[in-house]
Amino acid sequence: MGTCATCGNHYDNTFTVSKDGESFDFDSFECAIHKLAPTCVQCGCRVVGHGVQHDDTIFCCAHCAEMAGETGLVDHN
Repeated sequence: MGTCATCGNHYDNTFTVSKDGESFDFDSFECAIHKLAPTCVQCGCRVVGHGVQHDDTIFCCAHCAEMAGETGLVDHN
């Protein structure tokens, strides 16, 4: 039985995700998203889709990037 890296739930069907040389066990995709998905620096939501990026700064969309003063970024179609 595995233990979820986000919520600590003991669950017999955990799955493992590896990122940047680290591995984490999760009991749900929701917990994996909370632990691993980047956060938009403008609105604070988790970036589950493509998002947009300027250098190392990640935004959930071009609108949030523009609100933060970044210009020229467009949403992926």
